[in-house]
Amino acid sequence: MNKALMFAAGAALAASTTANAALINFTGSIEYHNDVIYTYFSLEQDATNVRVWTDSFQDGTNFDPITALWNHSDGSLLAENDDDDSINPATQTIYDSGFAFDFLAAGDYVFTVATYNNWALGNLLSDGFTFDGQDPIALADWNQPANGRDMGPNWSVWLDGVDSASNPDDSVDVPEPGTAALFGLGLLGLGLQRGRRRKVVS
Repeated sequence: MNKALMFAAGAALAASTTANAALINFTGSIEYHNDVIYTYFSLEQDATNVRVWTDSFQDGTNFDPITALWNHSDGSLLAENDDDDSINPATQTIYDSGFAFDFLAAGDYVFTVATYNNWALGNLLSDGFTFDGQDPIALADWNQPANGRDMGPNWSVWLDGVDSASNPDDSVDVPEPGTAALFGLGLLGLGLQRGRRRKVVS
């Protein structure tokens, strides 16, 4: 293993949040209508109660989100959701979304948040999203379908029942599945944190 790869692997371990199934929260902001937020998480063993969700919308304060869950090892789409505010009704409002799983196999996953209606284009993460290739529109100038103008750029992602999680960047380009693991390590090695805050709640 060369020194650069060893550094990236070490940085990935250091940047990862080992939470022992604690409640984890990442927050940040996006700039453009076609930005996508990528949150990576791992399960060390099969789990029977995993929840991942966004409570970004805040009754229209921020953009209307779409969430999706992907298998990190092969990039396959496991679920996609536009509106489900039942994952954590204490903080979610209408148009927030996410997933609750009675069973999720041990492994590595990617949870994405995009603006409505930037849907996944296919069943693989490498297929991209509807707004890929469009000229970026500043969120403040964009008339979001079903939400209008002047929505805020802030997002919030929660994970419950996972063993570790990281959020290296809120708008990364995703390579083909074969190189996704090395790409993720490289991003973590570069330390792209751009104003990110993380809270682990015991």
